[in-house]
Amino acid sequence: MCGILAVLGCSDDSQSKRVRVLELSRRLKHRGPDWSGLHQHGDCYLAHQRLAIVDPASGDQPLFNTDKSIVVTVNGEIYNHEELRAKLSHHKFRTGCDCDVVAHLYEEYGEDFIDMLDGIFSFVLLDTRDNSFIVARDAIGVTSLYIGWGLDGSVWISSELKGLNDDCEHFESFPPGHLYSSKERGFRRWYNPPWFSEAIPSTPYDPLALRHAFEKAVIKRLMTDVPFGVLLSGGLDSSLVASITARYLADTKAAKQWGAKLHSFCVGLEGAPDLKAAREVADFLGTVHHEFSYTIQDGLDAIEDVIYHVETYDVTTIRASTPMFLMSRKIKSLGVKMVLSGEGSDEIFGGYLYFHKAPNKEEFHQETCRKIKALHKYDCLRANKSTYAWGLEARVPFLDKGFIDVAMNIDPKYKMPNPEEGRIEKWVLRRAFDDEKQPYLPKHILYRQKEQFSDGVGYGWIDGLRDHAAKYVTDKMMQNAAKIYPHNTPCTKEAYYYRMIFERFFPQNSARLTVPGGASVACSTEKAIEWDAAWSNNLDPSGRAALGVHLSAYDDKQVNSVPTEAAGPEKIIPKMEVNSLGVVAIQS
Repeated sequence: MCGILAVLGCSDDSQSKRVRVLELSRRLKHRGPDWSGLHQHGDCYLAHQRLAIVDPASGDQPLFNTDKSIVVTVNGEIYNHEELRAKLSHHKFRTGCDCDVVAHLYEEYGEDFIDMLDGIFSFVLLDTRDNSFIVARDAIGVTSLYIGWGLDGSVWISSELKGLNDDCEHFESFPPGHLYSSKERGFRRWYNPPWFSEAIPSTPYDPLALRHAFEKAVIKRLMTDVPFGVLLSGGLDSSLVASITARYLADTKAAKQWGAKLHSFCVGLEGAPDLKAAREVADFLGTVHHEFSYTIQDGLDAIEDVIYHVETYDVTTIRASTPMFLMSRKIKSLGVKMVLSGEGSDEIFGGYLYFHKAPNKEEFHQETCRKIKALHKYDCLRANKSTYAWGLEARVPFLDKGFIDVAMNIDPKYKMPNPEEGRIEKWVLRRAFDDEKQPYLPKHILYRQKEQFSDGVGYGWIDGLRDHAAKYVTDKMMQNAAKIYPHNTPCTKEAYYYRMIFERFFPQNSARLTVPGGASVACSTEKAIEWDAAWSNNLDPSGRAALGVHLSAYDDKQVNSVPTEAAGPEKIIPKMEVNSLGVVAIQS
């Protein structure tokens, strides 16, 4: 993947404008340090900063169709590009790059080709035959993308805010699963699966179907011509990604190039729960494990860089982005350019602790739908920008379109936690990979419980952030918070501190409007309070705030997997260890 910038219909084809576009594109160079490209057609400019993952030798962008009448700049990975090339056998391709199919598909099928793409992407396509253009973003918003408008009638597109914030009158986040057409001068949704309407599915739970769908999602993401690894927190999600990758790595092209030994990476404060759990999983899987520790001061020193790169003032996102940002730099220093990560599982399966309070399956399912639709504002944004700050690509198999279709079609009654029946959060996922003959993971890791990534890297991290913010934000400043920041008013000193830094980098009103919520409460809080008023007393989004859910649900209980019509024979799972460290990480 890469960084893209486009200026379309700006009524200025001068050399000075070209120089300005190049200058703005260079602000995205961290996303693509391998090569830069710019194509100008009249008053339209398409720029590209490349991170070369597939076909590093010849896949430079922008890319063209055969007669160069169609030009495209793409940030993405198209996992089914070989299958699509086969459908376009009469087209001549100039590169082996997976994104090379985009211009040819448009030439063959027009705007309706987007749903044919299996992957993650943001792209701008210019048809020079009539000077029309389209812009599209992947289904869930794994890739970051923004759109802006200039006073001269121009349309601006950028992978990050920093490419737009000085030159656009107004800009905003480009909605996931949408296409913008210059002919219609507006957006239309191209991704509209059955779950998007939030209708309650009724398909019985089939653990093998779920397992096979996720294995397929992981395996297709092993498409690479460069060294790669997995992020491993020791929680359920990252451990499953690592386990499947380790099983199938030997059969991939990557193994022939870089060896069949999987590299895994974990970050945390000294003695953090994630470091211990990840080491155990790595030993079980036989990975080459890299453990990075950082100090609270290291993290505090990086906060400004994190906010500049991640482009948010959301408390939860910044807390979790900082260790990921630090780890990404270490990973890149080892020569690795791509990693697999575990974002999305908690949203799909209701893994957050407040889901224990869901009153019925209807509300449970609707909340998972809402969480998935909001991922591009939170975890996708974190995973994309924390890694791309150092030219490292993160791939997220839980957000595979095919896997989501399978997982979101399961009757939500099977997903709901039920302590009386021994079902903890994400039980359907755990049960799908509970294989006695060829275990994917140790049993206690497979049933390890939930914790926020910002907690799993070490509990002192959050306390250190709060203490640091308190040195810079006084009680008197907080009294005027609503006057200074009337939109998304910060309600804690930590939130106020992040907001001050953000506004220094991005002072425009458009920029602050791209951040949802922004106060020191997680995006889930509104439903958590609705389901249980006791949550209203907590202003902190940390996973530790919900520890009582675990204590009340699982203390002194045997946690057994309960047979269903599709679950197979009953198994006994060892007694849970309920303590402040037994949890799963967001970055998992």
